[in-house]
Amino acid sequence: MLVERSLMAHPRRFRFGAELHAPFAGLTWAESVQRVEELGYSTLFVPDHFSEQYGPIAAMAATATLNERLHVGSLVFDNDYRHPVVLAKEMATIDLLSQGRLELGIGAGWKAADYEQSGIPHESPKVRVDRMIEAVKVLKGLFGGQPFSFDGEHYQINELAGTPLPHTPGGPPLIIAGGSRRMLRFAGAEAQIVGVNPSIHSGAIDADAARDGLADRMDQKIEWVREGAGDRFDELEINAWVAVASVTDDAVGFAELIAPGFGIAPDQALDALESPMTMVGTVEEISERLEMRRARWGFSYHVVRDEAVIEMAPVVAALAGR
Repeated sequence: MLVERSLMAHPRRFRFGAELHAPFAGLTWAESVQRVEELGYSTLFVPDHFSEQYGPIAAMAATATLNERLHVGSLVFDNDYRHPVVLAKEMATIDLLSQGRLELGIGAGWKAADYEQSGIPHESPKVRVDRMIEAVKVLKGLFGGQPFSFDGEHYQINELAGTPLPHTPGGPPLIIAGGSRRMLRFAGAEAQIVGVNPSIHSGAIDADAARDGLADRMDQKIEWVREGAGDRFDELEINAWVAVASVTDDAVGFAELIAPGFGIAPDQALDALESPMTMVGTVEEISERLEMRRARWGFSYHVVRDEAVIEMAPVVAALAGR
């Protein structure tokens, strides 16, 4: 089913996030935070993996104290790496440090290499999603300011009052990202920001995952979000994590180069340009595509990574706040 958001409600204004694994080349973290802010990004995100990157909680806390405008966020915490009681305390603290600028992203975990290298059990998708759903309930309960109890299959909480209380009443906005029906329906029901992503069944970003990020899959994914959200669908902010970003005068030629990564032939390269996981073309072409994605699916919040943050600055300047 095609979801024409623009026909249902006034579209959300565009905003952009910068995901940094580490500082920009030649800069400190403080200088990188300042650069992200100067370029007009709304949010600085830190991912959550065991490969080469800064620790997300420490980097988010530092970011919160280094500026007074940027939102800070996780994109996204793997629920299996931290008990939700521990995460709730850390996130409430960062929400206080930032005076309410935290965006708390959480997911069920996907990267097989993280589990294999750390020795953390990589259980079935059902178990991981079950556990994450319980964790979200625990986080919300602990952000409520009253003694909280929970008796689940994975977590048992006994009359614990979450402290400190976050700056944001009821807790910071949740980002829940996923690509499967169950995850996207849950995100629609529980999150304020929904990351609509490819489904990564293999535990690695491969051609199957990339193919699941193509435009022809997005109609169904947005419908799953709508099923979970019900009447609150128009209140949601729809987020896209951009895997490939390039300002170029030869978008078709660039797309032909990346087509194999999407498991498609070069003569289908234009399909890659339409994916919400890509931002490729001139500033004008990218802007036009983002306008079309917002009208068709509701994507208004786009996140680019590392050095692409600087390359995409003209797009941010053209569209942020529109």
